[in-house]
Amino acid sequence: MRPARQLRELSNALKASFDGSSVTHRVQDFEGWTNRVSHQDSEGGYDHTQTVKEYYDLCSEFMVLGWGESLHFAPLSPGESLEDSKIRHQQLMISKLELSPGMTVVDIGCGIGGPMRRVAREAGVRVVGVNISEVQCNNAKRLNAAAGLDDMTDCLVCSFMEMSAIADKTFDRGYAIESTCHAADKVVAFAEIYRVLKPGALFWGQEMCMTDKFDPSDDRHRAIKRELMHGIALKEIATLREVNQALETAGFEVMEGLDLAGDQHGPITPWYQPMETRRGLLGGGFRRIPMGRKAVKRGSRMAEFLGVFPKGSSEVVELLDRTANAYVAGGRAGIFTPLYCFVARRPLRG
Repeated sequence: MRPARQLRELSNALKASFDGSSVTHRVQDFEGWTNRVSHQDSEGGYDHTQTVKEYYDLCSEFMVLGWGESLHFAPLSPGESLEDSKIRHQQLMISKLELSPGMTVVDIGCGIGGPMRRVAREAGVRVVGVNISEVQCNNAKRLNAAAGLDDMTDCLVCSFMEMSAIADKTFDRGYAIESTCHAADKVVAFAEIYRVLKPGALFWGQEMCMTDKFDPSDDRHRAIKRELMHGIALKEIATLREVNQALETAGFEVMEGLDLAGDQHGPITPWYQPMETRRGLLGGGFRRIPMGRKAVKRGSRMAEFLGVFPKGSSEVVELLDRTANAYVAGGRAGIFTPLYCFVARRPLRG
């Protein structure tokens, strides 16, 4: 896409997403969410789903600018582009779910529908996305229609913590890619997913987790974890073991669980490398590395000055830049992974 056209489309998308609101005020309010949690939790007034919603409403357009339509990490192989790695990863998920044409599948926290469109197209199934962000849901519907898949897809605006609009035992399969990590209570989230799946249904998940290398007595480890929680809107970051325990408490049988950041045969490229350097990766990706992120920040400030971007857009870019640095720090220290992938099943009885 030509740069001028891309800039024009991003400008229109940002104006539509922010809808005349004070972006600066919203970013400042978001930045304070971790300070509000303890006080408001004690009074019963804090709702983490609203923090997550605001995170995606604010950041989605710039996420897509840097990461593409599939807003998730994937295991990387040397000499492979990020885009190809995400396709390969989604195809792995499709195979693990044992999909058959005619099935109905729920996409928990569907983003703007990148994986949804691949699943519907390649597996011949109907996919219903669930998303608390109306901004993202509207974009998913628009992109689904443009891809000729609107008759095979849908997107419901609701929290996956409470999907009362969906009847019990509706879906043949389900998946959640980097979404249930946002749940304030994983057991509640997994129990609600369990409810809408049919008995015997398979469920694939990809979770952000702290690894066994995380040392809670290490000041640097704790600082990295705090920065990750703050920047990604994670109320807590579970361990791999805690994810499995939550699944089992909700009623699932855990069939497989692997950290694909390390549990692979042969040479791998670190999952965080696209945010650190372009070395060893095919394709573009300049916007994702530190120098590119600085260029996007400078360009955003200029676009604000010229009235092309809403005021405060550069503050969103700054938030995402700090979060990218936290991802890299967590990955380099080996204490954090976004690639704990599991396959679970709802038992035939229960």
